[in-house]
Amino acid sequence: MSASQAENPAPRDETGVLDRALALVQFLRAHCPWDAAQTPASLTRYLLEEAHEVAGAIAGGDAHALEGELGDLLLNVAFQVVIGEETGAFDRESVVAGLEQKMRRRHPHLYGLGPEEPWAAIKARERADQPATGILDDVPGGLDPLLRAFRVQERVARVGFDWPDPTGALDKVAEETDEVRRELAEGDADRLEDELGDLLFAAVNVVRLAGAHPSAALARANAKFERRFRALEGVARERGVVMEGASLEELDVLWDEVKRREREGTA
Repeated sequence: MSASQAENPAPRDETGVLDRALALVQFLRAHCPWDAAQTPASLTRYLLEEAHEVAGAIAGGDAHALEGELGDLLLNVAFQVVIGEETGAFDRESVVAGLEQKMRRRHPHLYGLGPEEPWAAIKARERADQPATGILDDVPGGLDPLLRAFRVQERVARVGFDWPDPTGALDKVAEETDEVRRELAEGDADRLEDELGDLLFAAVNVVRLAGAHPSAALARANAKFERRFRALEGVARERGVVMEGASLEELDVLWDEVKRREREGTA
């Protein structure tokens, strides 16, 4: 790569700001062997990772981090569009046109196409216009397991296969917890993993029926734990406690101290 190429990595005469991201990817694929070798499948892991990092920046309330992570996510989206153009599968115009058409269908009152309708009713009509499929056939295959559990439960709930309220699902969590406890005692790793999966699936059901999203709820739990553990490290330093050599009981005392400080607003 020449010095002039490094200083000007992509054309800047595109008509739209976001088109510059596509031009950047075109430049990279033309001049970098690694970028040129990538396929939609090889880039999927990075696309998913960046989406999670965007969610993490949002959960952390860090606008600067979010700005950077959105750029990384945009790069991955741009890669998929550019490769689609290279193969002739689709192009940027068809991607955006498809998005525009979908949003017009789902917001008819904003475009003079009809009265306002609930989003769920519009989506149900769209599905009715498609060839008959199984209830779960339209659940995307690339979802992470936590989100897939949520989507699967949403789909089956549409045909009434669901708890009427979170209480039934919570009872199921208790049942699955007992089964996990039994398999822990039995020591069969395969059956234990199976029961652990059932427990997680049941917990997602509780979250969904309570009106929350499992990814958002877990992100909050992760952030809370990380915040408290960092505070625990701070308290340990204050008390002269070497964490690597401390007992669980000693660390639990520090953990309770952290939570007390949070409640009192002194953390």
